[in-house]
Amino acid sequence: MNKNTKLTFNKALLEAAIKINVSAAINEDLKNIDKTSDILPTKTIGVAKIQVKQAAILCGSPWVNYCFNQIDKNIQIIWHFKEGAKIKNGSEICTISGNYNRILMGERIAINFLQTLSGTASTSSLMNLKIKRYKAKLFDTRKTIPGLRVAQKYAVQVGGAFNQRFGLYDKVLIKENHIKSIGGVSQILNIAKKKYSLKNIQIEVENLKEFKEAIDLGATNILLDNFSLKDLTKAVQINKKKAVLEASGDIGINNIIDFAKTKVDRISVGALTKNIKAVDFSMSIRVK
Repeated sequence: MNKNTKLTFNKALLEAAIKINVSAAINEDLKNIDKTSDILPTKTIGVAKIQVKQAAILCGSPWVNYCFNQIDKNIQIIWHFKEGAKIKNGSEICTISGNYNRILMGERIAINFLQTLSGTASTSSLMNLKIKRYKAKLFDTRKTIPGLRVAQKYAVQVGGAFNQRFGLYDKVLIKENHIKSIGGVSQILNIAKKKYSLKNIQIEVENLKEFKEAIDLGATNILLDNFSLKDLTKAVQINKKKAVLEASGDIGINNIIDFAKTKVDRISVGALTKNIKAVDFSMSIRVK
């Protein structure tokens, strides 16, 4: 995580998500017993190390801490890297000590969170670095793993990118299927304006005609969906900084620079949270 990056996460929201995520994962994997560890001696003390097998951005340590705390409050974890740190291939990221069997119970649960969230943070960091020299800021979407939305959006911020809305409940985003139900951009914006301020409404447009309609009605936040680079550039020129413009649709690591060059304000990429490439972590444990 860049030294200048500041997480804007609501602490209560994050803590609640960690508890829900970990509790569900423990129940999913353990129920009330680890039948394999149950055949081992019960009082053996162990020391474990989690190692990363590739370069990555570390993310997910709060989930790991809570996981082992729920399994056995006497387990101790010493982190060798801070959350958001760049970690090199082969780095030992933490040392875990406590009951041998209990550590084994939490191993896969903890690593599942680490591999998924570090994957999201690493992808966000990589794509963010691609457009660092340009005006555009990188945003995520709601294309998240069910049940892990808060966790993944936290990971996006750890990677240095920004969050779109969290859900349908927190912001108005008028999309193509909403527009179809009313008849057109002008019609739905006029209806929406009666209930919400324009500054609290984002509208998705599919072409330059719809874009011009939105601008003429005073839209302040416009999502340009699947625009060609040519039309995107033209929209920026027409806009003259009247509205915040966000590009979306089939944007990835190989073409994100091309979209940033159009001088849009924001680029939203579903792949940050949808196309997860897990980071490779492993745990080794020895008897103390």
